Amino acid sequence: MRTIVDLPAAERAQLDVLCRQRGLSRAEALRQALRLWLEQQKPSHGEVFGLWRDRPEGSLELQQALRQEWDAP
Repeated sequence: MRTIVDLPAAERAQLDVLCRQRGLSRAEALRQALRLWLEQQKPSHGEVFGLWRDRPEGSLELQQALRQEWDAP
């Protein structure tokens, strides 16, 4: 798919310098950047799912304890 992207002149100049240094076209550089950005946006459920399951307090107690930290002077 083709798309049009408007870039400010300063960013385009930086992009052109980096593309020349790496031997990439603008399109390929933008594809790589988009790929990396999309990868970063994926939720990492495996890293956080069940993180607190072994804690002795229940969720309500944990919530109250965390909120008390906000009230601390």
